[in-house]
Amino acid sequence: MPLSLEEALHCRAISGAIPYSGGTDLMTAENPDASYLFLHKIPEMRRITDDGEYIRIGASCTFTETAESPLCPAILREAIIRIAAPAIRNLGTIGGNIGNGSPKADSALIFYVTGAKLRLMSERGERVLPIKDFYTGRKKVALGSDELIVEVLTPKPAPDRYYYRKVGAREALSISRISFAGSIDERDGRITNCAVAIGAVSDVIIRREDIDGMLIGKTIAEAKALKADYLSAYDEAIMPIRGRVSEKYRKDVCMNLLKDFLDSMGI
Repeated sequence: MPLSLEEALHCRAISGAIPYSGGTDLMTAENPDASYLFLHKIPEMRRITDDGEYIRIGASCTFTETAESPLCPAILREAIIRIAAPAIRNLGTIGGNIGNGSPKADSALIFYVTGAKLRLMSERGERVLPIKDFYTGRKKVALGSDELIVEVLTPKPAPDRYYYRKVGAREALSISRISFAGSIDERDGRITNCAVAIGAVSDVIIRREDIDGMLIGKTIAEAKALKADYLSAYDEAIMPIRGRVSEKYRKDVCMNLLKDFLDSMGI
């Protein structure tokens, strides 16, 4: 139970122990021989700050602490309040949700669509990695055996025009069957940013900057003219993996959500 980041990095380097804070995912894990590194007592990983360029969210901040912070972007708060139940949100952490490597991670979806970066640290130094480069496959992440996720860096300003939907088997305590987030920013009558992220469909969260780039620089009227091509490109890009519900169902829902997103943005 390290009490400083320096101590935690040293413990991680010499032991390779599995880092955790809330432990909500570990409750169902069967790994009796593993060693664990408890990070919830480290002040540097419990802060949410604004450095002017990013909102910096400590990896050990719980969902509840993050959602209640006045610095929390509205789109992230909306996703957090739909995660599990209050007891889980009081324990589960931002870093744990990301580090688990799941394409169903609710907070990771939002960090994808906002273009967030991860601050990773080890005794060897630190590196800042775009979250889209952190996920390398289902349950696979680009985290060294001696590294810790220390902070999530969410660019400012956060999107004020956004769309978020979570599709599950029930209203509460639901694991995503499909999750969708999108945002569009305009300036002087032209689209300056378009971002879509789709979770729980493929091995990693789908984020296609090349397709979204079709609408950037266009007026809303020009974007409407490109709508069919845009939807067609996503129709080819979305290839659901096998799961508890059919691939066709998830593909249809994804495309319906994408159309609804565009409609909500006036496109």
